[in-house]
Amino acid sequence: MRRSARARRARIQVTADGVEVVVPRGLALAEVEPFVASKRVWIERTLLRMRAAEAARPRPLLADGGTVPHLGETLELAVRVEPARRRSHVARRGDTLAVAVAEGGEEAVADALERWYRARARVEVAARLDAAVARVGRAYASLQIRGQRSRWASCSARSGMSFNWRLLLAPAEILDYVVEHEVAHLDVRDHSPRFWALLAQRCPAAREHEAWLRANGHTLRLR
Repeated sequence: MRRSARARRARIQVTADGVEVVVPRGLALAEVEPFVASKRVWIERTLLRMRAAEAARPRPLLADGGTVPHLGETLELAVRVEPARRRSHVARRGDTLAVAVAEGGEEAVADALERWYRARARVEVAARLDAAVARVGRAYASLQIRGQRSRWASCSARSGMSFNWRLLLAPAEILDYVVEHEVAHLDVRDHSPRFWALLAQRCPAAREHEAWLRANGHTLRLR
């Protein structure tokens, strides 16, 4: 359970890390348990759906010979352990990612890969974002790459854009959709029917891609 000064009402978030209940600071603890109990069927159904999705999309094996997804492609890992190395290094060579780390183990490989994905995300997102705003005659103020737990992207009131690097673990059309989603927020800030109508004009498969993210987003993880 987490108390939030910004929360106006209690809400439940089911993620790959577990079930989190977010409640306003002034809500009495005695009210939390019945609230969670009232959502039990939905929580259990969501967890079952997530487990099924995880079984269909197992977490990558972060070791030599393992594979990782990248915008719909499958890249094979070639991992070398070099104890004298001060900093890990990742380089793509065709369909292979060469990973050099100072010590073995999945955590070291995951750290190295995450840095690589973050750097690639800035390149992939920037290209798509620049093209999307140019098509509609808009502009954005800044671009940040983050690793939020429960948010894929955001557009601030000052037109600052933020995207989750984990989107590179999804098919390319999902990243394309999220970019169009945030660019649409430059015109319509909320998720009103007007927003969805505008997004549907720019991305006809928007609802389909949104449903994919809801069903599979929790599987887009390296660890």
